[in-house]
Amino acid sequence: MNTFTITRRELSSYFRSPIAYGVMAFFALISGYFFYVATAYFVQRSVQSAMMGQSFPMDVNEMVVRPLLSNVSVVGLFLIPMITMRLFAEEKRTGTIELLVTSPLTDLEIILGKWLAALVLYAAMLGISMVSLLLLYAYGRPDWKPMLVGYLGLLLQGGCLLAIGTWISTCTKNQIVAGVATFGICLLLWVLEWVSSFNSSTTGQVIGYLSVLGHFDSFAKGVLDSKDIIYYISVIFIGLFLTARSMESLRWRT
Repeated sequence: MNTFTITRRELSSYFRSPIAYGVMAFFALISGYFFYVATAYFVQRSVQSAMMGQSFPMDVNEMVVRPLLSNVSVVGLFLIPMITMRLFAEEKRTGTIELLVTSPLTDLEIILGKWLAALVLYAAMLGISMVSLLLLYAYGRPDWKPMLVGYLGLLLQGGCLLAIGTWISTCTKNQIVAGVATFGICLLLWVLEWVSSFNSSTTGQVIGYLSVLGHFDSFAKGVLDSKDIIYYISVIFIGLFLTARSMESLRWRT
């Protein structure tokens, strides 16, 4: 119950500031552009193939849905630091963190409440892009199952990056520093997969496995793989665990 109280408080603070509206507006603009480009390319190829008398594989999921989901995941990489940078950094800057850590609330309730609020905001952003995909049903018959699997992957990927951002936000009272550090670590986890492309050794493969990008490929294809789910859940746990340790140190200092 206390966790959801914190969640409602955080969501209220998001929408009392320009952060939520600005992030969602920017996300809607970019995702809408990617949807338009993918759809326009699909229609153009269809018309060209029909005029030339060639058979064209009318796979909407492959040519529209999958590229859109991949692009949306990249956009999330830039917006997630903006969501998490204020979670604890703002509390430390204004001095309300002392009231929070000395309240009857447990660290777990506080951490989960703030992380869930960030996740709900991120899910709302994903819902905006889902509205665009629903327009496809007015003109075609895309397979909805791979679409839902893809959005599950986006939510899990966002959840693990949000957990990392939550931890970093406890380490500083400067929101800009928290945002930049979160983006840097998330970007590092993103590009780790590149190592496995030129290093086929065991070390290179292990480093590549740690990339959040590589584990999203299966979801984008509409495939549920247990190893990818376990990876994302593990990163979420590690991020929240580090946040708990940081919160514990705050309690000792206060």
